[in-house]
Amino acid sequence: MDWLILLKALLLGIVEGLTEFLPISSTGHLILAGDLLDFNDDKAKVFTVAIQLGAILAVCWEYRERLVNVIRNLGTRQANRFVINLFIAFLPAAILGLLFIKTIKYYLFHPMPVAIALVTGGILILWAERREHRIEAETVDDMNWKQALQVGCAQCLALIPGTSRSGATIISGLLFGLSRKAAAEFSFFLAIPVMFAATFYDVYKHREFLYIDDLGMFATGSVAAFVSALIAIRGFIRYISHHDFTLFAWYRIGFGLIVLLTAYSGLVDWSVD
Repeated sequence: MDWLILLKALLLGIVEGLTEFLPISSTGHLILAGDLLDFNDDKAKVFTVAIQLGAILAVCWEYRERLVNVIRNLGTRQANRFVINLFIAFLPAAILGLLFIKTIKYYLFHPMPVAIALVTGGILILWAERREHRIEAETVDDMNWKQALQVGCAQCLALIPGTSRSGATIISGLLFGLSRKAAAEFSFFLAIPVMFAATFYDVYKHREFLYIDDLGMFATGSVAAFVSALIAIRGFIRYISHHDFTLFAWYRIGFGLIVLLTAYSGLVDWSVD
Protein backbone atom coordinates (compact mmCIF):
# COMPACT_ATOMS: atom_id res chain seq x y z
CA MET A 1 0.00 0.00 0.00
CA ASP A 2 1.30 3.43 -1.00
CA TRP A 3 2.15 5.45 2.15
CA LEU A 4 1.00 8.63 0.44
CA ILE A 5 -2.45 7.09 -0.06
CA LEU A 6 -2.56 6.07 3.59
CA LEU A 7 -1.64 9.61 4.61
CA LYS A 8 -4.44 11.01 2.45
CA ALA A 9 -6.84 8.44 3.96
CA LEU A 10 -5.77 9.49 7.47
CA LEU A 11 -6.27 13.20 6.74
CA LEU A 12 -9.67 12.66 5.12
CA GLY A 13 -10.75 10.42 8.00
CA ILE A 14 -9.89 13.18 10.46
CA VAL A 15 -11.78 15.72 8.34
CA GLU A 16 -14.83 13.43 8.20
CA GLY A 17 -14.88 12.80 11.94
CA LEU A 18 -14.35 16.40 12.99
CA THR A 19 -16.97 17.83 10.64
CA GLU A 20 -19.71 15.18 10.44
CA PHE A 21 -21.62 16.27 13.53
CA LEU A 22 -20.82 19.98 13.48
CA PRO A 23 -23.04 22.37 11.47
CA ILE A 24 -20.30 23.01 8.90
CA SER A 25 -20.87 20.21 6.33
CA SER A 26 -18.66 17.12 6.30
CA THR A 27 -19.49 16.38 2.66
CA GLY A 28 -18.47 19.88 1.65
CA HIS A 29 -15.18 19.65 3.55
CA LEU A 30 -14.43 16.21 2.10
CA ILE A 31 -15.05 17.44 -1.45
CA LEU A 32 -12.75 20.43 -0.92
CA ALA A 33 -10.08 18.41 0.92
CA GLY A 34 -10.20 15.65 -1.68
CA ASP A 35 -9.78 18.21 -4.42
CA LEU A 36 -6.74 19.77 -2.72
CA LEU A 37 -5.19 16.34 -2.10
CA ASP A 38 -5.92 15.23 -5.68
CA PHE A 39 -7.94 12.36 -4.24
CA ASN A 40 -11.25 12.74 -6.02
CA ASP A 41 -11.59 9.88 -8.51
CA ASP A 42 -14.39 7.30 -8.38
CA LYS A 43 -12.62 5.16 -5.80
CA ALA A 44 -11.99 8.20 -3.62
CA LYS A 45 -15.69 9.09 -3.75
CA VAL A 46 -16.62 5.62 -2.50
CA PHE A 47 -13.95 5.96 0.20
CA THR A 48 -15.38 9.23 1.52
CA VAL A 49 -18.79 7.59 1.81
CA ALA A 50 -17.49 4.39 3.42
CA ILE A 51 -15.55 6.12 6.20
CA GLN A 52 -18.80 7.69 7.41
CA LEU A 53 -19.32 4.34 9.16
CA GLY A 54 -16.43 5.20 11.45
CA ALA A 55 -18.08 8.49 12.40
CA ILE A 56 -21.51 6.99 12.97
CA LEU A 57 -20.06 4.19 15.10
CA ALA A 58 -18.66 6.95 17.31
CA VAL A 59 -22.23 8.14 17.95
CA CYS A 60 -23.35 4.60 18.69
CA TRP A 61 -20.49 4.21 21.16
CA GLU A 62 -21.04 7.58 22.87
CA TYR A 63 -24.77 6.95 23.31
CA ARG A 64 -24.56 3.18 23.72
CA GLU A 65 -26.39 3.15 27.05
CA ARG A 66 -29.29 5.16 25.65
CA LEU A 67 -29.55 2.97 22.56
CA VAL A 68 -29.42 -0.25 24.57
CA ASN A 69 -32.14 1.06 26.90
CA VAL A 70 -34.36 1.90 23.92
CA ILE A 71 -33.96 -1.64 22.56
CA ARG A 72 -34.64 -3.20 25.96
CA ASN A 73 -37.73 -1.06 26.54
CA LEU A 74 -39.35 -1.41 23.12
CA GLY A 75 -43.05 -1.70 23.70
CA THR A 76 -43.11 1.04 26.30
CA ARG A 77 -44.51 4.43 25.42
CA GLN A 78 -41.23 6.34 25.74
CA ALA A 79 -39.12 3.91 23.70
CA ASN A 80 -41.78 3.56 21.02
CA ARG A 81 -42.10 7.33 20.74
CA PHE A 82 -38.35 7.68 20.31
CA VAL A 83 -38.20 5.06 17.54
CA ILE A 84 -41.29 6.41 15.73
CA ASN A 85 -39.90 9.95 15.79
CA LEU A 86 -36.63 8.74 14.27
CA PHE A 87 -38.49 6.84 11.56
CA ILE A 88 -40.68 9.84 10.72
CA ALA A 89 -37.65 12.14 10.52
CA PHE A 90 -35.73 9.59 8.44
CA LEU A 91 -38.32 9.19 5.66
CA PRO A 92 -38.27 12.56 3.79
CA ALA A 93 -34.52 12.59 3.05
CA ALA A 94 -34.51 8.85 2.30
CA ILE A 95 -37.24 9.25 -0.32
CA LEU A 96 -35.78 12.36 -1.96
CA GLY A 97 -32.28 10.87 -1.84
CA LEU A 98 -33.34 7.76 -3.73
CA LEU A 99 -35.12 9.89 -6.34
CA PHE A 100 -32.60 12.66 -6.94
CA ILE A 101 -29.16 11.79 -5.52
CA LYS A 102 -27.69 10.94 -8.93
CA THR A 103 -28.71 14.32 -10.35
CA ILE A 104 -27.53 16.15 -7.22
CA LYS A 105 -24.12 14.47 -7.33
CA TYR A 106 -23.69 15.26 -11.03
CA TYR A 107 -24.43 18.97 -10.74
CA LEU A 108 -23.56 19.95 -7.17
CA PHE A 109 -20.73 17.73 -5.86
CA HIS A 110 -18.05 20.24 -6.88
CA PRO A 111 -16.07 22.90 -4.98
CA MET A 112 -17.93 25.98 -6.19
CA PRO A 113 -21.48 24.85 -5.29
CA VAL A 114 -20.08 23.70 -1.93
CA ALA A 115 -18.56 27.13 -1.25
CA ILE A 116 -21.83 28.89 -2.11
CA ALA A 117 -23.79 26.52 0.14
CA LEU A 118 -21.33 27.10 3.00
CA VAL A 119 -21.82 30.86 2.82
CA THR A 120 -25.59 30.61 2.41
CA GLY A 121 -25.89 28.20 5.32
CA GLY A 122 -23.80 30.46 7.52
CA ILE A 123 -26.08 33.41 6.82
CA LEU A 124 -29.14 31.27 7.64
CA ILE A 125 -27.59 30.22 10.97
CA LEU A 126 -26.96 33.88 11.87
CA TRP A 127 -30.58 34.65 10.99
CA ALA A 128 -31.86 31.72 13.06
CA GLU A 129 -29.77 32.72 16.07
CA ARG A 130 -31.25 36.21 16.03
CA ARG A 131 -34.78 34.87 16.31
CA GLU A 132 -36.46 34.37 19.64
CA HIS A 133 -36.15 30.75 20.81
CA ARG A 134 -39.21 29.27 22.49
CA ILE A 135 -38.41 25.87 23.95
CA GLU A 136 -41.23 23.33 23.81
CA ALA A 137 -39.08 20.18 24.09
CA GLU A 138 -36.24 20.29 26.61
CA THR A 139 -35.08 16.75 25.82
CA VAL A 140 -35.37 14.32 22.91
CA ASP A 141 -38.02 12.40 24.84
CA ASP A 142 -40.22 15.51 24.92
CA MET A 143 -40.44 15.72 21.11
CA ASN A 144 -43.70 15.04 19.28
CA TRP A 145 -44.13 13.54 15.83
CA LYS A 146 -44.76 16.92 14.20
CA GLN A 147 -41.41 18.25 15.38
CA ALA A 148 -39.74 15.06 14.15
CA LEU A 149 -41.35 15.48 10.72
CA GLN A 150 -40.32 19.15 10.55
CA VAL A 151 -36.70 18.29 11.36
CA GLY A 152 -36.83 15.43 8.84
CA CYS A 153 -38.06 17.75 6.09
CA ALA A 154 -35.32 20.25 6.91
CA GLN A 155 -32.78 17.44 6.65
CA CYS A 156 -33.62 17.19 2.95
CA LEU A 157 -31.67 20.43 2.42
CA ALA A 158 -28.55 18.51 3.38
CA LEU A 159 -28.73 16.60 0.10
CA ILE A 160 -27.06 19.74 -1.25
CA PRO A 161 -23.33 19.39 -0.41
CA GLY A 162 -22.08 22.21 1.76
CA THR A 163 -25.43 22.63 3.50
CA SER A 164 -24.64 20.26 6.41
CA ARG A 165 -26.98 17.53 7.61
CA SER A 166 -26.29 18.33 11.24
CA GLY A 167 -26.64 22.06 10.56
CA ALA A 168 -30.02 21.64 8.86
CA THR A 169 -31.39 19.36 11.57
CA ILE A 170 -30.02 21.29 14.56
CA ILE A 171 -31.04 24.75 13.37
CA SER A 172 -34.48 23.53 12.30
CA GLY A 173 -34.82 21.88 15.70
CA LEU A 174 -34.23 25.25 17.35
CA LEU A 175 -36.78 26.91 15.07
CA PHE A 176 -39.37 24.22 15.88
CA GLY A 177 -39.06 24.43 19.65
CA LEU A 178 -36.23 22.10 20.69
CA SER A 179 -33.61 23.08 23.22
CA ARG A 180 -30.02 23.29 21.97
CA LYS A 181 -29.08 19.98 23.58
CA ALA A 182 -32.24 18.22 22.35
CA ALA A 183 -31.69 19.53 18.80
CA ALA A 184 -28.07 18.37 18.78
CA GLU A 185 -28.77 14.95 20.28
CA PHE A 186 -31.73 14.27 17.98
CA SER A 187 -29.45 15.19 15.06
CA PHE A 188 -26.91 12.64 16.33
CA PHE A 189 -29.53 9.91 16.75
CA LEU A 190 -31.09 10.67 13.36
CA ALA A 191 -27.66 10.30 11.76
CA ILE A 192 -27.60 6.62 12.70
CA PRO A 193 -30.31 5.30 10.31
CA VAL A 194 -29.63 7.99 7.69
CA MET A 195 -25.90 7.41 7.46
CA PHE A 196 -26.04 3.63 7.76
CA ALA A 197 -28.60 3.48 4.94
CA ALA A 198 -26.78 5.99 2.72
CA THR A 199 -23.37 4.40 3.29
CA PHE A 200 -24.38 0.81 2.62
CA TYR A 201 -26.47 1.81 -0.40
CA ASP A 202 -23.70 3.91 -1.96
CA VAL A 203 -20.92 1.41 -1.25
CA TYR A 204 -22.98 -1.50 -2.60
CA LYS A 205 -23.90 0.49 -5.69
CA HIS A 206 -20.22 1.20 -6.42
CA ARG A 207 -18.78 -2.09 -5.19
CA GLU A 208 -16.79 -2.50 -8.42
CA PHE A 209 -14.33 0.06 -7.02
CA LEU A 210 -13.66 -2.03 -3.89
CA TYR A 211 -10.50 -4.17 -3.84
CA ILE A 212 -8.85 -6.18 -1.07
CA ASP A 213 -5.63 -4.21 -1.65
CA ASP A 214 -7.43 -1.06 -0.50
CA LEU A 215 -8.39 -2.53 2.89
CA GLY A 216 -5.60 -0.61 4.63
CA MET A 217 -6.79 2.68 3.13
CA PHE A 218 -10.39 2.14 4.21
CA ALA A 219 -9.38 0.93 7.68
CA THR A 220 -7.10 3.94 8.23
CA GLY A 221 -9.81 6.40 7.20
CA SER A 222 -12.53 4.69 9.23
CA VAL A 223 -10.47 4.52 12.45
CA ALA A 224 -9.43 8.15 12.05
CA ALA A 225 -13.07 9.12 11.49
CA PHE A 226 -14.18 7.20 14.60
CA VAL A 227 -11.62 8.75 16.93
CA SER A 228 -11.97 12.32 15.63
CA ALA A 229 -15.79 12.07 15.62
CA LEU A 230 -15.82 10.92 19.25
CA ILE A 231 -13.69 13.93 20.20
CA ALA A 232 -15.90 16.27 18.17
CA ILE A 233 -19.17 14.96 19.65
CA ARG A 234 -18.02 15.36 23.24
CA GLY A 235 -16.55 18.80 22.60
CA PHE A 236 -19.63 19.95 20.71
CA ILE A 237 -22.05 19.00 23.48
CA ARG A 238 -19.90 20.82 26.05
CA TYR A 239 -19.64 23.86 23.79
CA ILE A 240 -23.35 24.31 23.09
CA SER A 241 -24.18 24.07 26.78
CA HIS A 242 -22.67 27.56 27.12
CA HIS A 243 -22.64 29.02 23.59
CA ASP A 244 -24.82 29.46 20.52
CA PHE A 245 -23.98 28.47 16.90
CA THR A 246 -22.77 31.89 15.75
CA LEU A 247 -19.12 30.77 15.69
CA PHE A 248 -19.95 27.99 13.24
CA ALA A 249 -21.89 30.43 11.06
CA TRP A 250 -18.91 32.79 10.73
CA TYR A 251 -16.60 29.84 10.10
CA ARG A 252 -18.82 28.69 7.23
CA ILE A 253 -19.00 32.17 5.73
CA GLY A 254 -15.26 32.75 6.04
CA PHE A 255 -14.29 29.34 4.67
CA GLY A 256 -16.74 29.59 1.78
CA LEU A 257 -15.53 33.07 0.84
CA ILE A 258 -11.91 31.90 0.89
CA VAL A 259 -12.74 29.14 -1.58
CA LEU A 260 -14.63 31.56 -3.84
CA LEU A 261 -11.89 34.21 -3.69
CA THR A 262 -9.05 31.77 -4.33
CA ALA A 263 -10.97 30.35 -7.28
CA TYR A 264 -11.76 33.81 -8.70
CA SER A 265 -8.15 35.01 -8.29
CA GLY A 266 -6.70 31.81 -9.73
CA LEU A 267 -4.66 31.22 -6.57
CA VAL A 268 -6.13 27.72 -6.26
CA ASP A 269 -7.17 25.71 -9.30
CA TRP A 270 -10.32 24.16 -7.90
CA SER A 271 -11.39 21.36 -10.23
CA VAL A 272 -14.74 21.41 -12.01
CA ASP A 273 -14.58 17.78 -13.20
